[in-house]
Amino acid sequence: MLAGTYNITCEQGSTFSRIITVEYPDPNDSSTMLPYDFTGYTAQMQIRRTIESTTVMIELTTANGGVAYTDAANGELTITMTAEQTAGLTSSGVYDLEIINSTGEVSKLIKGAFTLLLEVTR
Repeated sequence: MLAGTYNITCEQGSTFSRIITVEYPDPNDSSTMLPYDFTGYTAQMQIRRTIESTTVMIELTTANGGVAYTDAANGELTITMTAEQTAGLTSSGVYDLEIINSTGEVSKLIKGAFTLLLEVTR
């Protein structure tokens, strides 16, 4: 699977939530889209200042509740950050979201720029 690009904009100090639905063309009818089945998968997402940065600004996973398969059989997952988590972010950066199947195979699902809009009211 080739990763898609999706640029995220997040407001510092606000709750953040994005629902992502993944589909692929039906091999028998390219005009029909089928949901990607995430049953049995875990996921991890990291935001860093730059791709080369060794410092992770925040990590969201299925283990820590930052990524949840809200309808795994129908290709739906949700990325969530609390207001406290976004308040702790101090700059824009880059991110990617990886999915891991039950055999440990890792695939990059999406990637892109992470734009942080700074908070005025603190």
